Amino acid sequence: MTAEWRPVRQSRTHELVLQSIEERVLSGDLKAGDRLPPERELAPALGVSRSALREALRVLETVGVLTAHAGRGPDSGARMVRNPDDALGRLLRLHFALGSYTVADMLEARVVLERSSFEAAARHASPEDLAEAAEIVARLREPGIGVEEFNDLDTRFHVLIARSSGNRLTSTLTSAVRESVRPLILRALESVEDWSATAAALDAEHTELLRLVREADGRAAADLAERHIRGFHGALVDGSTSDHSASGDSASDGPASNGPESDAR
Repeated sequence: MTAEWRPVRQSRTHELVLQSIEERVLSGDLKAGDRLPPERELAPALGVSRSALREALRVLETVGVLTAHAGRGPDSGARMVRNPDDALGRLLRLHFALGSYTVADMLEARVVLERSSFEAAARHASPEDLAEAAEIVARLREPGIGVEEFNDLDTRFHVLIARSSGNRLTSTLTSAVRESVRPLILRALESVEDWSATAAALDAEHTELLRLVREADGRAAADLAERHIRGFHGALVDGSTSDHSASGDSASDGPASNGPESDAR
């Protein structure tokens, strides 16, 4: 153990622990699914206190590259993980709330990501992915569906399309961007005067997007996805304030033209 983990300098200890772990990941010594040594072994091997080690592990857990389970047994301890979707979404949402990015920034990022997702999904989506997407679209059409449930299903639809594109990074980034503006989109949708009309407009667009992907018409699917996003998110850009909130007027403008997208999709 002491030969594998080199001691680190004591200044800014937890950052040096992070650097040591990062170096092992980049070198290929640590891979997704690998378990870190127990704290009682790793701390002395690195020459740091267990409190400094725990601080570093908390940072890695926050950014989504490590998961920690307390206790004993095969699932206990810290393990490197593969899927960073949730953590990246949380971090991006915090940066958005802090003003690091504007609503307009998010709009343009979403347009680029979703155009790519739909165009690639038209080439690569599996029958299983298409069947799952069709099930989601059918649930979106159910009478009396509420805004929150609609938003969740809508998010699932767009994440599924991104995943079926065959590009895992595009899928992760699409999910993270959507999650970052989810509160903004929900507030805007809750302000829509005619929710039934809004939901119907979105249902029609989802149905058409799925048809285009099924028929492998990637260019048309990408074009519609962009109109879909700009129709509602574009209204949020026009009506957004410095605290990123959306007015009821800007939300209700969306469905009149291209239909709002109900999720931060």
